[in-house]
Amino acid sequence: MLSGVSVVSFTHFLQGPSATQILADLGADVIKVEPTGGAFERGWSGPDAYLDGESVFFLLGNRNARSLSIDMKAPESIELLRRLLADADVLIESFRPSTMDRLGLGYESLKEINPRLVYCSLSGYGSDGPYKDRPGQDVLIQSLSGLAHATGGGEAPPTPVGASVVDQHGAVLGALGILAALHGRERTGRGCLVESNLLSAALDLQIEPLAYHLNGFRGERSPSRISSMYYKAPYGVFPTADGHICVSITAPPVLAEVLDDPWFATVGDDEVLARREEINERVAGHLVGRTTKEWEDLFTERKVWFAPVNDYAAVVDDPQVRHNGSVLRFEHPTAGEVAVLGHPVRYDGERPGLRSLPPALGQHTRDILAGLDLTPDQIDALVERGVVRG
Repeated sequence: MLSGVSVVSFTHFLQGPSATQILADLGADVIKVEPTGGAFERGWSGPDAYLDGESVFFLLGNRNARSLSIDMKAPESIELLRRLLADADVLIESFRPSTMDRLGLGYESLKEINPRLVYCSLSGYGSDGPYKDRPGQDVLIQSLSGLAHATGGGEAPPTPVGASVVDQHGAVLGALGILAALHGRERTGRGCLVESNLLSAALDLQIEPLAYHLNGFRGERSPSRISSMYYKAPYGVFPTADGHICVSITAPPVLAEVLDDPWFATVGDDEVLARREEINERVAGHLVGRTTKEWEDLFTERKVWFAPVNDYAAVVDDPQVRHNGSVLRFEHPTAGEVAVLGHPVRYDGERPGLRSLPPALGQHTRDILAGLDLTPDQIDALVERGVVRG
């Protein structure tokens, strides 16, 4: 899809590398610019997850890219990068605001030498404003944005989601912005500045409940653990005799039949929202009386909306997950067999595959510099002085 599009990535942590990997999966030629000591994610992994010294956190977000390892504090490095960017289609960066400007690689500077450049900045809160210098990190943004406060039962404390959902949504929005800008450039001949941030991503994840709130509909977390401040019951996860099951919105007449309880038939259509706690508690009282498998069989037969509550082992083994080919496996020369999530979208029935492994640090430095017309002797001299690594 993006064959022929050149991307230079100054990204680290998760939001930036994940956004860049989306473009790389689609065929873009991605150059990952790293310091000579390596990108942050090479030396960090959430649960100290390393495969023979290779960070799983790095391996999950940097496939199909090339690595240029360079000391960005060296004056000659900035000149080399400006030469590289003079012909690039996209620059994507996730430094704190103003960092790229201080390096001489800000948008205003680069658009003078490359007016077609699509320049994407990913940050925590935005490039300006009172929070621009705060650390932007997923769980912090979940808390600030209201997402944690909206999650959990009425008696539970505010509860962050158990994954870096804001980082990943911010990555997708960044990639979306880049693709839109590339499409616009086809008409105008000009690039533009694309900005995405974690705070905006977290708010976008809450497009529905925030719209209710903004228009005067106030909600409270449910004491019976309805998994929304605004939805009718039943809606959420319920204990069974031997585990849990998730049940989504089901009309009272259906509940009366499926649960063999005439009480539900006494709830009028105009009472369902006002009596949602009664409904939820009564559903819970029924579900705890049978096993999960018994309810799954009955709900399947009666076409009730439900889902199993899978742990990650069950997710990986789920028939639909396996059918969709969601897990990508590859053999790495150091880490051995690696399993990560693949590209989430199919095109003409196919998912983009693995063109190249997550690169070793500086693996492509020499090739990239040679593409800037540097001679082997010039490249050797840069390596010897520690300006680049490769």
